[in-house]
Amino acid sequence: MIIKEYNHLPEEAIKIRTDVFVKEQGFVEEFDEIDGIAKHIVLYEKEQPISTCRIYFNSEKQSFVIGRIAVVKEWRGKNIGTKIINIAEDYIKTEGGKSAMLSAQVRVAEFYEKQGYKKQGKAYLDEDCPHIWMKKNLGDMDK
Repeated sequence: MIIKEYNHLPEEAIKIRTDVFVKEQGFVEEFDEIDGIAKHIVLYEKEQPISTCRIYFNSEKQSFVIGRIAVVKEWRGKNIGTKIINIAEDYIKTEGGKSAMLSAQVRVAEFYEKQGYKKQGKAYLDEDCPHIWMKKNLGDMDK
């Protein structure tokens, strides 16, 4: 597998997120101003983009946030979600981050709990879909 990091929103990430969040799940406001400041990661199998996420520092939460985690349909159930989260966490550690947060759809919160994330606060609606903030401490990194 090939991992590519981008300082802009690449076409591969746009396609994956459009397929997963807009076409499959019905979200309308998928792209926002955060895309302009985030680091974008795309995971490829050979030449095919199969997963994406974005990472940015949220000063209000004083934490890096991993967002828009998506895996193309035919690659689900093959630990690709876990792999891209691990890649994002490794990136955060190299940037000096001690924790990672994400806004999980409540229906998949259990998946993130298995990755070590803990629910924070109460669920809220994002485009009529229940979400909950989750956080994971990444520990100290040797300098």
